[in-house]
Amino acid sequence: MDASTFLLMRNELILAILALVILAAEIFTTAGNKHKIITWSAVLFAAATVAGFLPHPEGELFGGSYRTDQMTVVMKNILNLGVLIVFLQSFDWLQRKENHDKISEYFLLVITTLMGMDFMISSGDFLMMYIGLELATIPIAALAAFERFSSKSAEAGIKLILTSALSSGVLLFGLSFIYGTTGSIYYADIAPQVAVNPLQTLGFIFFTAGMAFKISLVPFHLWTADVYEGAPVNVTSYLSVISKGAASFTFLIILYKVFGELLAVWQPLLYTLALATMTIGNLFAMRQDNFKRFLAFSSIAQAGFILLGILQAGNLGSTSVVYFVLIYVFTNLAVFGVVSAVSHATGKENISDYKSFYLTNPRLSLTMLMGLFSLAGIPPVAGFFGKFFLFTSAASAGYYILVFIAVLNATISLYYYLKPVRAMFIDKTDTPIATFRTSLPTRISLVMCLAGIFLVGFMSIIYEFIHAASFGL
Repeated sequence: MDASTFLLMRNELILAILALVILAAEIFTTAGNKHKIITWSAVLFAAATVAGFLPHPEGELFGGSYRTDQMTVVMKNILNLGVLIVFLQSFDWLQRKENHDKISEYFLLVITTLMGMDFMISSGDFLMMYIGLELATIPIAALAAFERFSSKSAEAGIKLILTSALSSGVLLFGLSFIYGTTGSIYYADIAPQVAVNPLQTLGFIFFTAGMAFKISLVPFHLWTADVYEGAPVNVTSYLSVISKGAASFTFLIILYKVFGELLAVWQPLLYTLALATMTIGNLFAMRQDNFKRFLAFSSIAQAGFILLGILQAGNLGSTSVVYFVLIYVFTNLAVFGVVSAVSHATGKENISDYKSFYLTNPRLSLTMLMGLFSLAGIPPVAGFFGKFFLFTSAASAGYYILVFIAVLNATISLYYYLKPVRAMFIDKTDTPIATFRTSLPTRISLVMCLAGIFLVGFMSIIYEFIHAASFGL
C-alpha cells in the first residue's frame, strides 16, 4: 500500500486538512480579524465540496475496514452540499458579539462531525462504523450547547449527550450478539453467516434500536424536539438535515449489505416503525407553535417516509432514499434559512410571530412557502417527486396498505405545513416583523435551496445517476 492509495479517503483527508487550516488561522489571526475566518472557512469548504464531484477511484483500505464506491461518494457529496448551505446561513449568527471568540470552534466541530459521518458511510466493519458514529455524535453535543449563557442550549447539549450515550450502549450491546454468533466485525464476513436465529435476531433488534435514536424514529424520538428547540437555529438545521441524512445512509447500507438474510425480521420491524413514526410525528407537529419544535416533529415524520424506501430492499429503494434525502437537504434548509434569518434579526421563533410576514418581507415569505410546499409533497416542487418515488418503491414490494397510510399522513401533514403559510399570507396583525435585509451569504444559500427545490425534481438525469450508482450497494 503506497501513499496514492490513501486518495481513496479523499473526502476525509480534505476535511482533516481544512480543520488544520482553520486551527492555524485561529492561532495566528488577531482578535480584530477573527470575523475573516468565517469567510475563508466557507470559501475553503465550498472548494472542498466542488472537489467531491471530481472523478473518484473505488477500492478498500485497512483490510476492508474502509471502502469507497460511486454510491458512497454520492452520499458524501449530498452531505457536503448541505453543510455548505448551513455554513452560508451561519454568517449572521457567527458575527454576533457573543460568538466572536468561538468562530473557529464552530467550524472545527461541524467539520469533525462531518468527517465522522463520512467514515460511517464508508465503513466496512462495525468498528469503523462505531468510531465514525462517536466522532460524529460527541461534537454535535458541543454544538447543541454552543450558546454558553443560554440554559436551554446547555440543557439541549446535556440531553443530546445522554441520549446518545444510551443509544450507543444499546447499539454496542446488539453488535456484541452479532460478533458472538459470527466471530467477525467485518460486513463481508458477517453477511454469509447471518441467519434467522434467536441471538442474531436479538442483536439486530438492539442494533436497530440504537440507529433509531440517531434517525429519530418513534418511539426513540423523545429527545428530538427538546434538543432542536434548545440548540441554536443553525445547529438545529444541521441536526435535522445532515445528521439525519448520514444516519439514514449508514442504516440503509448496513441493512442491505449485512442483514439481507434477515429480511423476514427487519421488514416487519421497519413496517411498524414507519407506521408509528409517520403518524405520531404528524400528530405532534400539529400542536407546535415554536418553529424549531414544529420542524423537529416534521423531521420525525419525514424519517418515517424514508423507511418506505428502505423497505423495498433493492436498487429502487436505495435510489429513492438517497434521492429523497437530496431533496430534503434543499427543502428543509430553505425553511431553516428563513427561520434563521428572522431569529437573528428579531429573536422571534414562533409561527404566530409570522403574521403578515408577506407584507414586510415578501421574498423570504415566498422562499418559506416553497420550502413548506416541498416538505408537504405538493406538486410540482421537488418534494412531490421525492415522496412519489418512496411510495412507488414501497408499492413495488407489495406494501399497499402502508403506502395508503403514508398517503393519508401526507394529506394530514398539509394541515400543519399550511399553518405558517396562513400566518404569513392571511392572518393580520398591527405589529408584523419589520422589513430587514439578509446578508449576501444567506441570500446565496436560499437561492441554492430554491434552485434545488425546483430543478432536482425535473432533472431526471439526477435520479438516473443515483440509480446507476445504487448498483454498487
